[in-house]
Amino acid sequence: MIIRIMGEGQYTVPEESFPALNEQDDLIEQAMAASDQEALTSAVERLLTIVREQGVEVPDDVLTDSELILPEASVRLEEMRAWLDDSPEYDGLIPS
Repeated sequence: MIIRIMGEGQYTVPEESFPALNEQDDLIEQAMAASDQEALTSAVERLLTIVREQGVEVPDDVLTDSELILPEASVRLEEMRAWLDDSPEYDGLIPS
């Protein structure tokens, strides 16, 4: 799957990475439910680290659509709420 990290770039992430991504997605949902900015930032940072470490960066000269777009680690609670509201096709950031 091609995943874009806003403000950074795109990564090809293997399917084997999705259990780890979904774990962080669950933590993001918990942070949102608790309105806990610190927990949100921590979970998003870990999510993005998994994408960077387990994915392969798509070269800048390759034009391809992203199948999933993730926010930057600095995303605020209010921004994340809007982000999740704009993705009603599944719960959280990562499709199960």
